[in-house]
Amino acid sequence: SPPAGRAAAMALTKEDDIQKMLVCKTHLGTRNCDHRMKRYVFRRTVDGIHIIHLGKAWEKIMVAARAIVTIENPADVIVASQRPYGSRAVLKFSQYTGTHAMAGRWMPGTLTNQITTKYLEPRLLIVTDPRTDSQAVKEASYASIPVVALVDTDSPLENVDIAIPANNKGKESIALLYWLLAREVQYLRGSLPRNQDWDVMVDSFFWRDPEELMRQDEMEQEFQAPWTQQQQQPAARKGHHRVEIVWCGATPA
Repeated sequence: SPPAGRAAAMALTKEDDIQKMLVCKTHLGTRNCDHRMKRYVFRRTVDGIHIIHLGKAWEKIMVAARAIVTIENPADVIVASQRPYGSRAVLKFSQYTGTHAMAGRWMPGTLTNQITTKYLEPRLLIVTDPRTDSQAVKEASYASIPVVALVDTDSPLENVDIAIPANNKGKESIALLYWLLAREVQYLRGSLPRNQDWDVMVDSFFWRDPEELMRQDEMEQEFQAPWTQQQQQPAARKGHHRVEIVWCGATPA
């Protein structure tokens, strides 16, 4: 039956996703743990780092995706990230889901001050970290806007409605979480069949350091320089003409 097939597909997807989460270190929390986050902690390592329960994290991603899909107009969903590591992921997420991305500094009064030109009235807010995006979360609470947040073991949960427990400090982890969320939203909307893998790679959601990109360009140029010289040398040989030098000075004694 179709429901049974869908359940089997979901079980396989969950297993693959948890493997990806382990690779991206999504399970690594911090040394500190908020009392409301204890329910999401699987265990604590010898050096005191709290390990997040990835099964619960995956389930909360599914819940968050369902909340996003219930909003008819995707532009009524704001995805915010003041943390640089989340900026590219947020922009890519909005590209594939049609939501409104706000990467970088959050303009105070965006949700509360009607006079400002950038005033918005969203129906849902998604934040990368409730601590760094505290201004956005606070304004959402004043405007009665539900909040979905990626929360680490030390994150405050005030005014957060759907908490996705995960490592929100690493660039790979943030990218993977937004990738999983974007994929599930597309599955639920029906724009992507559930029995088909999403052809977009997680790597496209990774934050890329501008200095690192510059270094890569420089290395590519260094590799290209010897190659172009090798190509030019045969051409120079082909056009080479023998030149005879005639001695016009006095004969040596």
